[in-house]
Amino acid sequence: MDLPIILVFIIIGVSILLFITELFPVDKISFFIIVALVLLQLTTPEEAISGFANPATITILALMILAVGLEENGVIQLLSDGIKKLRILPLILITPAFMIISASISAFISTTAVVIIFIKIVNQLSEKYGFSTSRLLMPISFAGILGGSCTLMGTSTNLLVNAIAKKQGVEAFSFFEFSVYGIIFFLIGLVIMTIASRFLPKKKESNLSKDYDIESYVFTVKVTEDAPLIGQRFGDIDFFNNEDAKILKLIRNNQVINDPGKYIKLMTNDSLVLMSNLENFQSFMKANGFVLNEERQRQQNEDADKDESEYDMTYVETLILPGSNLIGKTLRGLRSMSFQGAYPIAIKKRRNIRNTRERLLRKNIKDIVLKPGDRVLLEMQEHKISDLYKIENIAILNEHEFKPDIAQSKRVIALLILLAVIALAATSLLNILTASLVGVAAMLLTNIIQLETVYQKVNWQIIFLLAGMIPLGIAMSNSGADTWLSQHLLILMKDQTPMIVLGMLFGITMLMSGVISNNATAIIMTPIAIALATGLSLDIKPFLLAVMFGSNFSFFTPVGYQTNTLIYGTGAYKFKHFLIIGGILSFTLWISGTLLLSMLF
Repeated sequence: MDLPIILVFIIIGVSILLFITELFPVDKISFFIIVALVLLQLTTPEEAISGFANPATITILALMILAVGLEENGVIQLLSDGIKKLRILPLILITPAFMIISASISAFISTTAVVIIFIKIVNQLSEKYGFSTSRLLMPISFAGILGGSCTLMGTSTNLLVNAIAKKQGVEAFSFFEFSVYGIIFFLIGLVIMTIASRFLPKKKESNLSKDYDIESYVFTVKVTEDAPLIGQRFGDIDFFNNEDAKILKLIRNNQVINDPGKYIKLMTNDSLVLMSNLENFQSFMKANGFVLNEERQRQQNEDADKDESEYDMTYVETLILPGSNLIGKTLRGLRSMSFQGAYPIAIKKRRNIRNTRERLLRKNIKDIVLKPGDRVLLEMQEHKISDLYKIENIAILNEHEFKPDIAQSKRVIALLILLAVIALAATSLLNILTASLVGVAAMLLTNIIQLETVYQKVNWQIIFLLAGMIPLGIAMSNSGADTWLSQHLLILMKDQTPMIVLGMLFGITMLMSGVISNNATAIIMTPIAIALATGLSLDIKPFLLAVMFGSNFSFFTPVGYQTNTLIYGTGAYKFKHFLIIGGILSFTLWISGTLLLSMLF
């Protein structure tokens, strides 16, 4: 094995490890990949940055902008209002109905955007009509993934595979060329998830004090000068001995004492990091005169003559969505921002392989970095909750609705532009890149969307991920790593039928997409699929479709696909629900997909 091939495999291995552990954000990992490829001379500098100008990257960016235009002009809200009317159906029919709607919309609009809509709708319906969020969100997410697999523009993975194959001289896919297979896969998923929804967790009472349990709710408070506990030992404080609460850290004179002992005495200006449910925390604060929101406390003291009702506070739970400008911020950073009158008091991290309870405790709560799928608990005045809708890309999980005043004409124009883009691409009058760019230009020309809004709302992490991973595919080709790997796979599979070879490629791709992003999986596996098909003298398209579908079908973990990460972040599921139910769906689709695609030989 030549040195360049070894270096490429090392970069791939390290990248996969970083994606799994989430040691760095995906965009930062992608930037590191670009630098590594240039320094190790696996690509030229021009090739290393070619991902930014790749047709797939620009197409995905254009489609994101179109989705932002639809959301800004009320088209998404219109869909949301229509979906809410389905509440009259019994739960056994709501599940397939929501899945069909999710899949249908996801075939033409970003799957992530669709699932975000449903997260908001399902939470609102759960509050009003007793709907079970846990029995609906997973089927909806899976349906969105399956629906996005039905068309060329339905998911970024399809566009990537098509772009890489086209660059290597393979005939491009048409808009609906593989839709029949996608529809079959969706129908299989519809049946399985309708049945499986009965075995998903039952609805829990929507109560923040119960939802934020002892293992995930962390506060930081400051001891005021008049606090009655000053001078007392921790062992004599009731909260210290409470089974449902714990003092994690004592911060005194910039010195951090982890797990302080019971003989340490409390002093003025001490800061305490507490882990507790909301009910115990509120009681502790009220009884002991500690300060959580120093600015609000100071203002309240200064304005003591004002109506006390102005300070009636409530707690609001928000979900951090992809593309939010809050991603990467810490609790300390949030508190220094203008947060629409809200004060961030706690963060609930979504679980991942690195986010164990022990690791969280070693880190100052104020320095924990926000990621998509995390939740932030805000304290604010109830009448100001609607102001939170001014913050981009967060979902308010409490029952508070806000409908912006949008001109009907703009809504119609935005929808017509989307339909025109779909028609132009589907009829091959324009390729999908050109059609998408024309659609964006039309939205800008008609003032449907402003570039300032685009800069805020586009998920730039995805763009940087693509820009970093695409050169890795080029490096595989330059070094011969794809050919080397396919040759050794051919040796292992030389006595196997084409269907077995196709099934193995499908299965490996699906397994990889369960631990790293579907886009990264597609970029790594597409050159291998092409080389494998060429070496066997078989039609390339079945192998490309195996990679395309396999990259999308990451149902058995919550980390492979962004929508699964989001619903996992709502706290409705445990990892085992994805592993068992998602695993059953993945296995069924793997077998049926192998049989279906092998008929193309």
